[in-house]
Amino acid sequence: MSAADDRKLESTAVITALRRGTVPNAGLSRLAVGLEAEEKVLSAQFAFCAAGHADCKFVRGDYGSGKTFLIARAAEIALSQKFVISHVVISPDTPLHKLTALYTKICAGLSTQTEEHALKSIIDTWIYGIEDRLIETGIDENDERLAELTEKEIEASLERVSGLSSGLAAAVRTYYAANNRGDFATAQAAVGWISGDATVANRSFKSQAGIKGSVSETDALLFLKGIVYLIRQAGFAGLFVSFDEAETAQAFPRPQREKGYINLRQLVDMTDKNEIPGCFFLFAGTPAFFESAKGIRSLPPLYDRIGIIADDGFANPMQTQIVLAKFDSEKLEKAAYKVSEIYSEGFGEVDKSRVSPAFIRAMIAKVTGRFGGRVDVVPRLFLREFVDVLDKCALYENYSPQEKYAFTPGNGDMPLKAEEKAVMEVSW
Repeated sequence: MSAADDRKLESTAVITALRRGTVPNAGLSRLAVGLEAEEKVLSAQFAFCAAGHADCKFVRGDYGSGKTFLIARAAEIALSQKFVISHVVISPDTPLHKLTALYTKICAGLSTQTEEHALKSIIDTWIYGIEDRLIETGIDENDERLAELTEKEIEASLERVSGLSSGLAAAVRTYYAANNRGDFATAQAAVGWISGDATVANRSFKSQAGIKGSVSETDALLFLKGIVYLIRQAGFAGLFVSFDEAETAQAFPRPQREKGYINLRQLVDMTDKNEIPGCFFLFAGTPAFFESAKGIRSLPPLYDRIGIIADDGFANPMQTQIVLAKFDSEKLEKAAYKVSEIYSEGFGEVDKSRVSPAFIRAMIAKVTGRFGGRVDVVPRLFLREFVDVLDKCALYENYSPQEKYAFTPGNGDMPLKAEEKAVMEVSW
């Protein structure tokens, strides 16, 4: 497949995602508006981590400021710099106060440029690397000694992991041995146990590994350190983990909320002390998460650690927090032009006489007018509506968006989000 074909497929995927009202999985650099400074800073921090350091960043923004988009764009940049990525949405099922839940979600979401659910592949890549190095020394790949020597190399390489968590080391050893003899049920159980799956009931695996129970609150971060170590040993730059909707932590009772913020502080401390080299954490939340009485302000040591200098009109994304401004009409118009370009590459040239700058500005006014003129709450809806207009122009030569387009929020199959409903003006 040619580069042009790849580009067309990416364009099609971007437009398809916008039709659904979701953030595309790829091609985000082609949609980004006004994020050049943030992208540059994040890229530099990833390079810092790839050199053997740890780092973290917080993203603060109201609904409609583009937090989710920036997280997805950061993940895209991390992938391009050969990081393994994982995304966690803080929720009642995956709360900040449960490290085991966070660890399990991270492992379940591990992805590379070519593969999702990549934990097994990462372990395999690491083991294949050991075998390849042995073969390069002159050992034939069919030589019975290869497995024996590989086990010895694994033992030596796992010394660091054993120092972090003997359970993890034992599970990886057992995985290799089971794979070698074709016992794939035990090998699968080993990967499940490593990923934090508490339901693994394979007695043979646990007996062979000499372990009991599962990943616990006390050793979840030790396991995470071990996973990052294996990722780097497998030839990747490191691990990028994004945590979205951190403000969900405010809804929990005080003891759980405080435990969550203590866990968050522990993760920040780990990066400050470089205890997890090659790892980058990105946390995103609303201003209330940072400033309210139920937010991280309630834990002064953490609040002081990630605080920022007052804004003087010049944003500084190099601080611990990236503060996102609300989306405005100018940015939305630029986004529409970018979508038009992407549509042209995926589905054919856009008729700019019908979808003109004047129409785009009028459309923005129509959509935002139903939300009290607020641009920040409409990007998702606007881009979905805009793609619909582009589709109709492509399908029907006699379709005139200037005459036919009307915006009726909530009238289609895609429901409005709570934030959109809250500011929508009612027509009588």
